[in-house]
Amino acid sequence: MNPLARKKGVPSKNAGKALKGKDLARYKKQLKADWKVIRGHHLEKEYKFKDFRAALAFTNKVGKAAEAQGHHPDVYLAWGKVKLTIWDHHTDGLIEADFVLAAKADQAFG
Repeated sequence: MNPLARKKGVPSKNAGKALKGKDLARYKKQLKADWKVIRGHHLEKEYKFKDFRAALAFTNKVGKAAEAQGHHPDVYLAWGKVKLTIWDHHTDGLIEADFVLAAKADQAFG
């Protein structure tokens, strides 16, 4: 299990500034390679599924993790795929909690 998935991310109101440079790269290295950092601002990943039901079940697992974290991704759900976009709205960038939620999404995917 990814050590980030065991953490509870720091709430964005207490997170300080968005991650940049080496700090951002250090967190990115802790995720699976298929996560993309877009313009240093947000994380994106698309998951593939055999059908809509499996994609919806995954979406619900991510939703439960997001509620527990108090940190919510944008979710695009379609037949056979789910795309997650994650960033912190308070800092308008990436914070540790974003990477924690990404790791939890990967854990939910299995």
